[in-house]
Amino acid sequence: MNTSEIKFLIDVGVGKEVENYIGQQGYDMKAIRLLDPGMPDEEIILLAYREERMVITMDKDFGELVYHGTKKHCGVLLLRLEDAAGTEKARVIASILQYHAAQLDSHFCVFQKGKLRIRIR
Repeated sequence: MNTSEIKFLIDVGVGKEVENYIGQQGYDMKAIRLLDPGMPDEEIILLAYREERMVITMDKDFGELVYHGTKKHCGVLLLRLEDAAGTEKARVIASILQYHAAQLDSHFCVFQKGKLRIRIR
């Protein structure tokens, strides 16, 4: 997949700064905040799969859905940045997309303590 073809579905807790950054970079992006802020995680992952979108989230429950619930997905990026400001989250996303975009497709990825782990399924 060409990195410019990556489509994203951004979970509520990620924030507007990340939504704005991804949109400004020209990526196809939808925000749960604007679609349905109360959408259950199971529906989010299903919507993302149907629309071939990678989920960006701060919710660890997505790991449970993918690994223990065996939900099909087109990739999940879990940001472990609980106390980070929106601008810091956007900076992290910018770095991930700059250096790792080609590796993200259909994988479960976790960013924590300055490192990105990509679990290949």
